Amino acid sequence: MRGMILAAGRGERMGHLTVTTPKPLLRVNNRYLIEYSIDALIKADIRDIVINLHYGKEQMQAALGDGSRYGARFYYSVEEERLETGGGIFHALPLLGDQPFIVLSADVISDYPLEKIIREPVGFAHLVLVSNPLFHPQGDFCLEESRVMRGATNPLTFANISVLRPELFVGCTSGHFRLGTLLCQAIADQQVTGEWFQGEWYNIGTAEQLMKLNKGE
Repeated sequence: MRGMILAAGRGERMGHLTVTTPKPLLRVNNRYLIEYSIDALIKADIRDIVINLHYGKEQMQAALGDGSRYGARFYYSVEEERLETGGGIFHALPLLGDQPFIVLSADVISDYPLEKIIREPVGFAHLVLVSNPLFHPQGDFCLEESRVMRGATNPLTFANISVLRPELFVGCTSGHFRLGTLLCQAIADQQVTGEWFQGEWYNIGTAEQLMKLNKGE
C-alpha cells in the first residue's frame, strides 16, 4: 500500500509566514509540519509515499530529499499549476498504482492510529470523520453506522484522512477539481464508508492556529 500527502498549496491564510516558506515546511515544535504526516505513514509501515508539489516545489524537495533519512521512499508529483485536491490525486495516480492508497493532508496533525485504518474499502472510499471544530461548525457529512451520507443529522467533519480506490477517479480528466466533488457523487451512490474518530486532531489553517499549537494550547 502507498500513501499520498497533499502538499501543493501555499497556505494563503497563513499570511506572511508562507511568503517565502511553503506551508508544509512551517515549524511545529521544531519539526516540519509535513513530518507529522510522514511519521504517521511510517508508523503504519507505509514507506512508499507520494507527495504532490506546486508552491515552493524546489524548496520542498531540497528539505525532504528522497525519503531515505526517514526510512521511506518519496515520489514527487509536481504540478505546473495547482490542481486542487482531486486534480492533484488524479495527476499522481501513475505513482500510486492500482490498489487502494491512503491520502493525508500536510497541514493536519492527529494521533489517529493509521495502522488500524481499513485498507480495503467496501466501496470507493473510506473516510475518517471528526467532531466539528469551531472553525467548521456545520460539518461535512453524516455517518449512519459505517455508511457516509449527506444530510443535516449529526454532521461531522472530514478529517482529511482517507483510503481511496483508484476507481473513484474513473471518468476524470486532467485539470483542477476538488476531491469533495468526487466524494459527494460516490456518497450518493452509497460507495463511501467512514468512521468517527474522537482523539486529537488539528487542522492548521491560520497563523493563529499554528501559534497556539506551538504554545501547547
